[in-house]
Amino acid sequence: MVGFQFQEYDNLKGYRSHFERILDIFLDLLTHTSGDVEEALEWLRELDKEYDISRPDYSLDDFERELKERSYVEQGEDVKPKITAKTEKLIRERSLEQIFGKLKKGNLGSHRTNHRGKGDEITDEKRKYEYGDSVSSVDFTSSVRNAQMRIGLDNFNLIEDDLVVQENIHKTQTSTVLMIDISHSMILYGEDRITPAKKVAMALSELIARKYPKDHLDIVVFGNDAWQISVKDLPYLKVGPYHTNTVAGIELAMDLLRRRKSSNKQIFMITDGKPTCLKENGGYYQNSYGHDPKIINKTLNLAAQCLKSGIKITTFMIARDPYLQQFVEEFTEINKGKAFYSGLKGLGEFVFADYETNKRRRI
Repeated sequence: MVGFQFQEYDNLKGYRSHFERILDIFLDLLTHTSGDVEEALEWLRELDKEYDISRPDYSLDDFERELKERSYVEQGEDVKPKITAKTEKLIRERSLEQIFGKLKKGNLGSHRTNHRGKGDEITDEKRKYEYGDSVSSVDFTSSVRNAQMRIGLDNFNLIEDDLVVQENIHKTQTSTVLMIDISHSMILYGEDRITPAKKVAMALSELIARKYPKDHLDIVVFGNDAWQISVKDLPYLKVGPYHTNTVAGIELAMDLLRRRKSSNKQIFMITDGKPTCLKENGGYYQNSYGHDPKIINKTLNLAAQCLKSGIKITTFMIARDPYLQQFVEEFTEINKGKAFYSGLKGLGEFVFADYETNKRRRI
């Protein structure tokens, strides 16, 4: 018996509802508006006037009602609507797909190296037991066979010389601090540089949560000062009327990495300009032109300190000004790190490629 066939519904396999299609646009707008639901809906209505994204049988009022019904939006304490934790996670997931592409589910969160050692991926290689090896790595079938060959079955006993260990792939753990520049220049001259930087940060955090859950990711933002934020704060991140205190950002990143026990430590810094600010004597020393030797030298000294501490810095410069590139090249040479001069579209790809390369190295 052939059974039932529903050929007229085959096209539903890739079907997406109108709600889902508008939701894609809404999530992007939320990133641009730093999580402001009302402003995002306002922009959505403007887009609807120009591009007719709603339909006669599904208006934006229907979409807004469904947002609340599906718990994407809730009423805040100040009566204004706000996004929920469900939406925050969805924004990170969409950022991951937009920047890094779709990822298949990997192992339990470690990273392969070319070295044998402790790990959860078994190889075909075996060796004699050595003091300190985990009992869980002992190949009992081979070990029992060795005991039988040595003494036979009648007086069976298992001694240390009989034990055989199954080699595993050594897997590394990395601690990463992602530094995000939130100085005023990130939105200067009408160019939005903070939105792609936020998307990269959200995508990277989601990547680590999915593929490398044993890793550590700390996020630091820096303007006149530097402070740590959580992953859930990323959609709401805004640029301020700040100068660029790169020194404060690196100092905080180094402090966070000192607390981590993993042997692999690195800093990713997303910025668009030279350092222009230092904090000293309870105040700020600032130079908006960004070529101040006092500020530059202090920043370069920190690059050298990071190198001595085994911390490599990868700088993603969202600008192509020759003066900025000269500074980044000097900074990178001192730290023996890496630098990418990226347009806004290529930023996520660079972060992903470099992160994967670092994860496959054993330092």
